[in-house]
Amino acid sequence: MNIIGLSAYYHDSAACLIKDGDIISAAQEERFSRKKHDSGFPINAINFCIKQGKLELKDIDYIVFYDKPFLKFERLLETYLAYAPKGFKSFSTSLPIWLKDKLFQKNVIANELKENFGDTVNWNEKLLFSEHHLSHAASAFFPSPFRNAAILTMDGVGEWSTTSLAIGTENNLEVHKEIHFPHSLGLLYSAFTFYTGFKVNSGEYKVMGLAPYGEPRYINQIKDNLIDIKEDGSFNLNMSYFNYCTGLTMTNNRFHELFNGPPRKSESLITKKEMDLAASIQAVTEEVVIKLAKGIKKTTKLKNLCLAGGVALNCVANGKLLNEKIFDKIWIQPACGDAGGAIGAALNIHYLMLKKPRIITTQDSMQGSFLGPDFTQKDIENRLDEAGAKYKKVTDKDLIEIAANFLSQGKVIGWHQGKMEFGPRSLGGRSILADPRSSLIQKQLNLKIKYRESFRPFAPSILSEEVSNWFELETESPYMLMVANIKKNKRIPINKKDSTLVGIDKLKVYRSKIPAVTHVDFSARIQTVHKKTNPKYHQLITKFKEITGCPILVNTSFNVRGEPVVCSPEDAFNCFMGTGIEVLIIGNCILEKKEQDQSLLKNYTQQYEPD
Repeated sequence: MNIIGLSAYYHDSAACLIKDGDIISAAQEERFSRKKHDSGFPINAINFCIKQGKLELKDIDYIVFYDKPFLKFERLLETYLAYAPKGFKSFSTSLPIWLKDKLFQKNVIANELKENFGDTVNWNEKLLFSEHHLSHAASAFFPSPFRNAAILTMDGVGEWSTTSLAIGTENNLEVHKEIHFPHSLGLLYSAFTFYTGFKVNSGEYKVMGLAPYGEPRYINQIKDNLIDIKEDGSFNLNMSYFNYCTGLTMTNNRFHELFNGPPRKSESLITKKEMDLAASIQAVTEEVVIKLAKGIKKTTKLKNLCLAGGVALNCVANGKLLNEKIFDKIWIQPACGDAGGAIGAALNIHYLMLKKPRIITTQDSMQGSFLGPDFTQKDIENRLDEAGAKYKKVTDKDLIEIAANFLSQGKVIGWHQGKMEFGPRSLGGRSILADPRSSLIQKQLNLKIKYRESFRPFAPSILSEEVSNWFELETESPYMLMVANIKKNKRIPINKKDSTLVGIDKLKVYRSKIPAVTHVDFSARIQTVHKKTNPKYHQLITKFKEITGCPILVNTSFNVRGEPVVCSPEDAFNCFMGTGIEVLIIGNCILEKKEQDQSLLKNYTQQYEPD
């Protein structure tokens, strides 16, 4: 049974292939189109999945879309009727698009498939739809290592649901409770993303990264005016402060008056106010997530929890939730945003519609999230030759040793190996790597390579067997979705003078033996690296440890600000030639910047639109 899952038309379009219940391949369209958060029909991702599965068109049994457009249109209509005549501008803007395309999405998708693959297959007959939050829930539970689990889904909004509780058992899951639009934790966080001057649906992680620089002095204002939080974590928003139901922005004048001024203009100076707002909304979000989890535990009595939806990308909240020890184990879908809905939609058909048995393993079935394209050594060399690159080909053994030595010497490496990751995190397949012991690396990576805000933190990749020696974390975090504090014996005491610093000035203080990955609150977004799922990356960190005594590397996504993570060798070479990356390693090819044709150098500072 071959099932293609699709996510498209809103943001982060993606496709996946499920073959007899196994996740064979998955990829976001942005990685092929080079348009970040590409929402278009994922034809390139579909082509990749079909090719990866060695399928012909006739071999595809079902194609399933991750939400139901008629239900979403129902929300649009009912929201307008509830607020009419207010909101006519936003309604009149969106209605023609719905009437032309979105409402009749089955025909739109079928026509796209027909146009790209021909009409030898009856695409309408094969096309199915899954509910948005059911897709999220399925993406979290079915690939998990749990036989039974509670499933908490939190995002902006699907059709109606913004937060849902489902229970998964064996090959079945049922949604038990929902919170409906316009009351949304994801949209509340996005409102603050908008107000602090960042782009909605892409800048939320900036708010999370900014939070430790501020003080949560607006908590009471938020809880007294914007959100009513019940003891079980359910909540209601005071819609008189928000504009997303009726306007084209997230917040309104009443919101702006509450916080003494208009939203920060994008790319303008970030002040203490934005830092404090970020700290405050982060604290409120954590409170809601923890109360929801406690309520779910009380209701279900289950020992395991699965998370999905965009809010589950808030790794700080995830870490706080883990520390509460409400559940014995927590598993988070690595592509927990809309892209992952493609996997959930396909799995829903396999298990819920077709009633296929589920095989449960001790590890999850996401294959480390390495589900995207890979390239043979011959293909890599041909592509590099075509690009005019100069490289040295080495053996596997020499590759690891050379790379580890470069890193120990303070070089920044572009690392392109094996299959591309599915989801927003680079996990050692398409990564930029550096030495975490360097006090200069964070600034260098942000300003000279990523071309982004200086406050943005970087994540440590650590050998899974070493994590408890360096961080206050007793579990695995293979997908970089858990934040934990660095161990006290690895910290550097802060003197009295430095302890008084505020805001971005906190960056000047070295807080641990691995300053490049230690945030200003002594936390880090951790990736545990496992020999089974990523053997080459595990070997590299092991060799780096042999040289330096440190079992950790800085790992950030292989891209610049506004650019999707690189996919092909050409993407990697272009990024390498447009940034301050000193060494590029693709397959068994090693490229040094100083040896390249200088006429091929690029300027990536303005190459992509800021995210």
